[in-house]
Amino acid sequence: MAVNDFIRDNKDRFLNELLDLLRIPSVSADPKFKGDVISAANFVKESLEKAGADVVEICETSGYPIVYGEKIIDPSLQTVLVYGHYDVQPADPYELWDSPPFEPVIKKTKIHPEGAIFARGSADDKGQFYMYVKAFEAMMASGDLPCNVKFMIEGEEEVGSSNLEKFVIENKEKLKADVILISDTHMISMQDPSITVGLRGMAYMEVEVTGSNRDLHSGTYGGAVANPINVLCEMIASMKDENDHITIPGFYDKVQEITAAQRARLNEAPFDLNEYQEKLDIADVHGEKGYTTIERVGIRPTLDVNGIWGGYIGEGAKTVLPSKAQAKISMRLVPDQDWHEISTLFENYFKSIAPKSVKVKVKAHHGGAPAVVSDSSVGYKAAEAAMEETFGKRPIPTREGGSIPIVALFQKELGSDPILFGFGLDTDALHSPNEHYGVKNYFMGIETIAAFFRQFRKLTEK
Repeated sequence: MAVNDFIRDNKDRFLNELLDLLRIPSVSADPKFKGDVISAANFVKESLEKAGADVVEICETSGYPIVYGEKIIDPSLQTVLVYGHYDVQPADPYELWDSPPFEPVIKKTKIHPEGAIFARGSADDKGQFYMYVKAFEAMMASGDLPCNVKFMIEGEEEVGSSNLEKFVIENKEKLKADVILISDTHMISMQDPSITVGLRGMAYMEVEVTGSNRDLHSGTYGGAVANPINVLCEMIASMKDENDHITIPGFYDKVQEITAAQRARLNEAPFDLNEYQEKLDIADVHGEKGYTTIERVGIRPTLDVNGIWGGYIGEGAKTVLPSKAQAKISMRLVPDQDWHEISTLFENYFKSIAPKSVKVKVKAHHGGAPAVVSDSSVGYKAAEAAMEETFGKRPIPTREGGSIPIVALFQKELGSDPILFGFGLDTDALHSPNEHYGVKNYFMGIETIAAFFRQFRKLTEK
């Protein structure tokens, strides 16, 4: 109770500190924010020091640094490793935000009557990893830290974590832990808490289609010379059939099919199709034939265009036949698909379906492996007990459509199943304008994390 009392007594400060962190535009994808990303790393370092960590380091990489911190109270006790990321997605398009993305405001909503923090990074992942810093501070201040704790907070998750694998491999002893906690996922709802046990992987591609050696007058050349935009759209459209099944040869060869019993359990999660459509303002759902909405985003692979451009997009009209058209395409993958193999299959197929009237370039940006984690481990059971303690209801195991490539990395290199302990909601507008995170979610998360430490110590001593 002393821990929760400390959290309540310091509620305003805990919230204001998060708002200060959210004011730092730590966009790792855009070099113009380089200084801000470094500032965010320093903010995390100072926060861990103030919270009571004995060791805090800014670990340089060939990209953005990793912040490492630890508090070892007794080497014979269990150790919890916390992972998070301080970098955020670009805020574009800025004009679609109701308030500036890096000037956080708290507003009440239908889903968050106690208020939600509107800012880029509020849910993904600053608001969620900062809960651990504050839970750690509360346990330290109350003299009630039951386990050793280590922190690894990186600055490149939103651009593929390209330097994390090298850091993990080179620092296995430093990162050695009995359980890994990650809060970069979401729950079903505040009324139906859940813990993620599966994540999709990803392969991210960029394509370029080139026709003529310059932009052309669409009246003089239209109908006689290939229009790269038209060709690109036709090529992309051909990559799915009438059942929304991806047509790339070999794409499904290694897809792990789950059992009928597993599918049934997955669909036990509360889901209201009408409410889902209403939230998104859509008249109907869309996806691969033969699967429910829950299955489509949890256990099936996808192919989606994330951006497409070419030609004239300014005000008014310009009758131009563009020289080039480009697109960014992502594929979400499921066990046991390998993103390197899928990237190669995509490139070969995309080039093979291009007409002779255009030239094609394909670039693989980044990717990550899908992952399934155990729901019977001591760590999972501790998380389950902690959520039941704070939410008053046993959490439901779910599979999430997003990708956290480091989960598979941790499983392989650190030999531990991470606990995907998310407290956001799927309505939080991650990666979109008006991203937000519930104030109640933030504080419930802090309390639940502290409860996890108690439960983990208790269960490992049995």
